[in-house]
Amino acid sequence: MERGRAAHRLRVVLGHLDHPDIIGHPTISPATFHPKQFQYTRDNNVLSLEQRKFYEENGFLIIKNLVSDADIARFRNEFERICRNEVKPTGLKIMRDVAIAKSEYTLNEKVVTKIQDFQEDEELFRYCTLPEILKYVECFTGPNIMAMHTMLINKPPDTGEKTSRHPLHQDLHYFPFRPSNDIVCAWTAMEHVDRNNGCLVVLPGTHKGTLKLHDYPQWEKGVNILYHGIQDYDKNSERIYLVMEKGDTVFFHPLLIHGSGRNRTQGFRKAISCHFADANCHYIDVKGTSQEKVEKEVITMMKFQETKGLTMKDVWRIRTRLVKGERINL
Repeated sequence: MERGRAAHRLRVVLGHLDHPDIIGHPTISPATFHPKQFQYTRDNNVLSLEQRKFYEENGFLIIKNLVSDADIARFRNEFERICRNEVKPTGLKIMRDVAIAKSEYTLNEKVVTKIQDFQEDEELFRYCTLPEILKYVECFTGPNIMAMHTMLINKPPDTGEKTSRHPLHQDLHYFPFRPSNDIVCAWTAMEHVDRNNGCLVVLPGTHKGTLKLHDYPQWEKGVNILYHGIQDYDKNSERIYLVMEKGDTVFFHPLLIHGSGRNRTQGFRKAISCHFADANCHYIDVKGTSQEKVEKEVITMMKFQETKGLTMKDVWRIRTRLVKGERINL
């Protein structure tokens, strides 16, 4: 009861706020933004009004210095142990860049460019349960939180063939669950990232659009598996390159168009991420939609012995783990 009255008072206060001094970013238009019409964030006392407005207008929000150096060191150490085959978590997928995929190199941290689905690795999965992460995730998903997709990215130095790029895409393309406004990605830099080593690039405001058609880009030297890209978008759209320091975390909407450039350095650019969703989300059937192609690829990559009748919904049910609150319908 008390919480309901507090939320009502907050909405009343926000309805009276209409002053340009509270605007936190030039892309926000005070003439068209109405604070009481939040679509992409939840009412709580974590995000400031400026932060909520920024996310509502742009579809992403960076929180500086959110994850500690100590935690990042532990995640890095566990990644190295996986690369040395010292631990073999169930369900984990180890990926290599297409430029070195057919090499005979012994598995090591300079060969592995990404690990996915680390939900059964308790050390890496700690990232998905960090209170400082979940505090912000709840601002977008609500209190019942499922971890849906986990990754540790080890972006390699580009070989000169530009294969380390990730084409512009929308993450919802890979997800057979909805609604999109109840899904958010947390992406944490494990070291300094900028345009030189292939930081994220986003097209602000594109989360307000729809899911676009994706396919492999026609790149001469090849594209990594499942690196689908948007086929039709405005090439003149504003782009923002997310320069981040170790521990900085960006939260972004699954319809936000984003990607990353090639890594021009000699080092590996590491980041750890998880997509979270409200546990009350529902699965959809992707048959006959633009996502049907990715369903087939995902199932093939999972390498199930019996794939007849298997759907992307089944794959995602295997991946999910409840991290906070109650599991409802998902």
